[in-house]
Amino acid sequence: MVPPPPGEESQTVILPPGWQSYLSPQGRRYYVNTTTNETTWERPSSSPGISASPGPHRSSLPPTVNGYHASGTPAHPPETAHMSLRKSTGDSQNLGSSSPGKKQSKENTITINCVTFPHPDTMPEQQLLKPTEWSYCDYFWADKKDPQGNGTVAGFELLLQKQLKGKQMQKEMSEFIRERIKIEEEYAKNLAKLSQNSLAAQEEGSLGEAWAQVKKSLADEAEVHLKFSAKLHSEVEKPLMNFRENFKKDMKKCDHHIADLRKQLASRYASVEKARKALTERQRDLEMKTQQLEIKLSNKTEEDIKKARRKSTQAGDDLMRCVDLYNQAQSKWFEEMVTTTLELERLEVERVEMIRQHLCQYTQLRHETDMFNQSTVEPVDQLLRKVDPAKDRELWVREHKTGNIRPVDMEI
Repeated sequence: MVPPPPGEESQTVILPPGWQSYLSPQGRRYYVNTTTNETTWERPSSSPGISASPGPHRSSLPPTVNGYHASGTPAHPPETAHMSLRKSTGDSQNLGSSSPGKKQSKENTITINCVTFPHPDTMPEQQLLKPTEWSYCDYFWADKKDPQGNGTVAGFELLLQKQLKGKQMQKEMSEFIRERIKIEEEYAKNLAKLSQNSLAAQEEGSLGEAWAQVKKSLADEAEVHLKFSAKLHSEVEKPLMNFRENFKKDMKKCDHHIADLRKQLASRYASVEKARKALTERQRDLEMKTQQLEIKLSNKTEEDIKKARRKSTQAGDDLMRCVDLYNQAQSKWFEEMVTTTLELERLEVERVEMIRQHLCQYTQLRHETDMFNQSTVEPVDQLLRKVDPAKDRELWVREHKTGNIRPVDMEI
């Protein structure tokens, strides 16, 4: 704030005794009573004997810059006793104003884990990033109470829990397929062993051929199940295991990255709070020294005030710097949250689609196995249709006959 050039006020308006006019940084004129240290935006009455009545914007002390009136008189009005950080996501933080009589605006944000969000009661509903979809990037910014009511869980943590649950489900699916493979292998082993059994090996004729084919079909079926188990391992279980390992690495990468950003954000927030407290201390010290000067003027007190003013200025600059760093960290966190949640969404879609494809491959292998099993019994069916007891009897008789002369009756 700078005073008007000498003579300017006298050329335009005559002020009552003890009043001077100054310009605020915004170019607005205000008036200071050098006797009472009162300030007002309204021009005091120029009528003799009529004192200026306090206006709605009057304060007990004039506006200041770093604790000083524009005239050089040290002061520290209550309005600037502390500077407030207005939390608004995506916007620069506004520190307390040095304009006289200006009141701080109502807090319109809330802070969750060192992150500022618009207050739902004072801010309109924000537009969704993907309004036509139930996307992760729109619905996991706040915290949620856990079912037991023991605390809250961050939205991003819920997404990670879902991803980890998906990883566990995929692991259990691969274990299920592995058990299925063991069953197939054991089944094939038992079928092959049974096909070598010698029971009923002496059956003859067309029925004996059909029986031999039945035993051979067991060996063929065992081979089919061995191939089925091998394909399950290479085409279903192994891809599930490999994809699960890659999925685990992706989750760790996302988790560590967001965690680092949250730590940095918390650190920036702590720095802002520390700088805010430091500024309050410096301004309180400046106010105390200013009051001492009003009681007794001395060169020593003036030097102390200058020193306190420099410290207050430095504290204000430090707070501004910390606020800028906090806003940068929060902006970075916001961008990474959107990017990471969309990546988690993509990974989940990819995981579900991958599992679906491999389960489709499983059912396809099952169909092929059933078809091959059917083919192993088709020769048996053909031979069973050819079983002819009469033909078998003829062949057997021809091979084993002992003679065709029937006995005759004896004559006396």
